[in-house]
Amino acid sequence: MPVTFLLTPLVLGASGRIGRALRHRLGTDAALWQARRAQAGAGWCLFDPLSDPEALTAAAGAAGQILCLAGPVPGRGGGDLRDTIALGEAAVRAGAALGVRVLLASSAAIYGAQAGPLHEDLAPRPANAYGQAKAEMEARAQDLGRELGVAVCCLRIGNVAGFDAILGGWRPGFCLDQFADGRTPRRSYIGALTLADVLGALLALPELPPMLNIAQPGPVEMGALLRAAGREYVTAPAPDSAIAEVALDVARLTSFVAPKLALPAADPAVMWAEFAELEPHMKDEASP
Repeated sequence: MPVTFLLTPLVLGASGRIGRALRHRLGTDAALWQARRAQAGAGWCLFDPLSDPEALTAAAGAAGQILCLAGPVPGRGGGDLRDTIALGEAAVRAGAALGVRVLLASSAAIYGAQAGPLHEDLAPRPANAYGQAKAEMEARAQDLGRELGVAVCCLRIGNVAGFDAILGGWRPGFCLDQFADGRTPRRSYIGALTLADVLGALLALPELPPMLNIAQPGPVEMGALLRAAGREYVTAPAPDSAIAEVALDVARLTSFVAPKLALPAADPAVMWAEFAELEPHMKDEASP
């Protein structure tokens, strides 16, 4: 549903999957949308935030807040993970130049293999290079924000149904780990359209905390998600190194979005339906 914010967001990396879901859900006039290459339709700001900081500052000057979704994603075209850190710092510097707040897309990967429920006050313990890059981005952006007087909120996003390696990466013969209790791995998920609704609600709030977990309440079994989508899979005994459950504590998120949005519990069927609705629109625009 199209919306109008009191403070127009500049969305960096808007041609990526989350950005396109947000654009579809909120409407093309809801924000200034940045991409590095020409996109279909009007309303795009075309520049590279790292090589053209002047263009970034100019675009932010036409907005009232910055949402940075830009950054390399594992398994999608590679890219230098250090760019994650540089992009976060560039967004904060642009925010400082204009006195606007900055929201940065981080990841639940910063928690690594810690036992849940994982809350925002836990120290990051990333288990892979992607999580390490996001954790360093958070720390450096928060430090820079304090130095420059910029409000920075890092969004630790869980698995997005359809954008993930399970539902999004499904192929015939797909295999899931199965644990001794008969269950497949359980993770915190959020539907693609629900994520867009959450981001919209956060962008409409006057104040945000430094860190927020982004997921729907309750972990989802990966097998249940594939069954909801009608995707067949096989199982194999989980190795000793496999993690049975990674669950985010979303109490803080729920309390912040409550004035704008009732955050529903995770439901595999609903999350699949959200992705099925969105998927045709994801093909309308070029990838970042």
